[in-house]
Amino acid sequence: MNNKKVRIINNPVILLNLCTMRNKKTDSQGVRIATRKITRCLLYEAAKNLPLVDTEITTPLTTFTTQTIDPNINLIISPILRAGLIFTDEAIDILPQACIRHIGMYRDEKTLKPVWYYNKVPMEAPNPEKFYIYLTDPMLATGNTLIEAIKLYADKGIPIDNIKIICIIAAPEGIENIQKHYPDIEIITAAVDNHLNEKGYIVPGMGDAGDRIFNT
Repeated sequence: MNNKKVRIINNPVILLNLCTMRNKKTDSQGVRIATRKITRCLLYEAAKNLPLVDTEITTPLTTFTTQTIDPNINLIISPILRAGLIFTDEAIDILPQACIRHIGMYRDEKTLKPVWYYNKVPMEAPNPEKFYIYLTDPMLATGNTLIEAIKLYADKGIPIDNIKIICIIAAPEGIENIQKHYPDIEIITAAVDNHLNEKGYIVPGMGDAGDRIFNT
């Protein structure tokens, strides 16, 4: 595992909410609230790669030059349905200029391979170096789903440095799988857990993220 490409954000706010989210006694509302607090922290960290430009603004006191996010970039948030939706509200709150492009895949419980059912990514990407992509999924388990999602954007010529994976809990096996295919992609996470069990669940993890978030 290339640790230089895995950024673990574990400040006290994240650690507190990870405990809440993981606890089997926490109800779905509690899981959702804790998850949103974590995703906000992770999105702030991810946004550090966005290019800045100088801009002139006038306050009630004076006019001065400061910096803001380049308005000419294409910022895309791609949540992996369904659990990745938990990132969406926080993402458009923090980065209202972002476009949301959903990716629908579920994991076959026998093969652990991703199965497509929805894709909102088919788009042109002129000036691909101007595109910045955040792929969001609470759990990075086997990594197979995220590899397919990365490929959607990488095949359009978007630089790997401009594509980031944002997850809450990751498994070492999933990280290694992704890095085998895309060694230069950055993974931003709140925790790297111990291992995957025989059913492909992260241990200690939090169980099925979609079920716990959406009470299903």
